[in-house]
Amino acid sequence: MGISGFESSFLIGVDAIRQAHGARLAALAGRRLTGFALVRFAEDGDWFADCPVVLDFDGIQVEVCHWKLDELSIGWDSIDTTATITGWESSELTPRWSHSDEHLELCVGHELREVTLLEWQPADCDLAAGTVAVEFTFASSCLRIVNGLDENSIEVGAAHPNYVRHRLGH
Repeated sequence: MGISGFESSFLIGVDAIRQAHGARLAALAGRRLTGFALVRFAEDGDWFADCPVVLDFDGIQVEVCHWKLDELSIGWDSIDTTATITGWESSELTPRWSHSDEHLELCVGHELREVTLLEWQPADCDLAAGTVAVEFTFASSCLRIVNGLDENSIEVGAAHPNYVRHRLGH
């Protein structure tokens, strides 16, 4: 993707994600969301949802990226969002880091209460069954980075009832 510092480590399933990142995610509770970055195209401002969503909690940066139908990579303090994204010279589009997003902006400055892993478990057969979302709960809102079927998607508000909650740090 040409993102400086991004080294994906994709995991499948809530148990693998919890084992690898659960303690660090839980330790974010009590910190404020002080910033975020995602990639948008300079030409039209559209979000390039294949790239990681970067959240900064008082100097601890968590980098969330969904891929394929069931893979999730969580990184820590590795992406340089001030660096130019490279490798797109032959493309008609120019990806750039952006600090603008209506959902994420609402959470900036707020203290994080809890991080939860959510596992999609619908009653019927569903291609997305077993995918894992990361939910960040603030006093006045909930923010989720979910698998949008081979890319990231951002949701706010109450989670769909088909999600099974896996609390961290308890």
